[in-house]
Amino acid sequence: MNNAKKFKEMMHAGEVPLGVTVTFTDSTVTEALCNVCDFVWIDMEHNGYTLETVQAHIMATKGSDTTALVRVRWNDPVLIKPVLDIGADGVILPMVKSAEEARSAMAACLYPPDGTRGYGPRRTVNYGQRGGTEFCKEANDAMIIIVQIEHIDAINNLDEIFAVPGITSFLMGQQDLAGSMGHMGDPDHPEVINAINTYVNKAKTTGVNFSLAGGGDAKTLIEHIDRGVDWLTIGLDFMLMLNKAEDFTHPVHEYLKGRKKS
Repeated sequence: MNNAKKFKEMMHAGEVPLGVTVTFTDSTVTEALCNVCDFVWIDMEHNGYTLETVQAHIMATKGSDTTALVRVRWNDPVLIKPVLDIGADGVILPMVKSAEEARSAMAACLYPPDGTRGYGPRRTVNYGQRGGTEFCKEANDAMIIIVQIEHIDAINNLDEIFAVPGITSFLMGQQDLAGSMGHMGDPDHPEVINAINTYVNKAKTTGVNFSLAGGGDAKTLIEHIDRGVDWLTIGLDFMLMLNKAEDFTHPVHEYLKGRKKS
């Protein structure tokens, strides 16, 4: 819970937590990233992760200050509950298109009376060594609930979605947004950019916490920060690995080509 509280405190202080989306199954990737990241985004939605794999990644963050966020496969209480029970600091909920769906997401993450989450934590209560009313209240207060806005229906319902209480932050998913607008694979289409601008402007006007997907380079990330994002993922683990490897291999390959010519 302390890691979740730190994430929220950083946001509220305007410090913009930075993290990486984790896709590799090996939890040592997360363990290594904890040395440089404020959070990791463990992505179940687009990976074949089992709960055991996710738990290993979550456990790799313990002993660090790094927050463990898990993007579940769908906004479904059946999929959300076990992820929270194995110790995730928060969840990212894809494809939320209405206030009703946002309220359902919030309720699935919180214990009564604030929500409908069933009681059955494991690691979060030290395997039965703690619990009760005080734990449930602390868990509700610390919980990070992030709703993804990635469909034109959500853009059209932003006022109602942003008004739902208990949501920690919102996240733009521009690729799926583009697809829902008939521009799959073209998130830079003027109509998509206009929809993203609507999202940013309304988030700032209403005062909700929000983020944009990482841009893949420092210039774009800084541009996102200048637009007012409250937290930011800098990229995917494999993309960062490949980019860093290319930083070394490309100049060396060019040097070797020049040496052959001489």
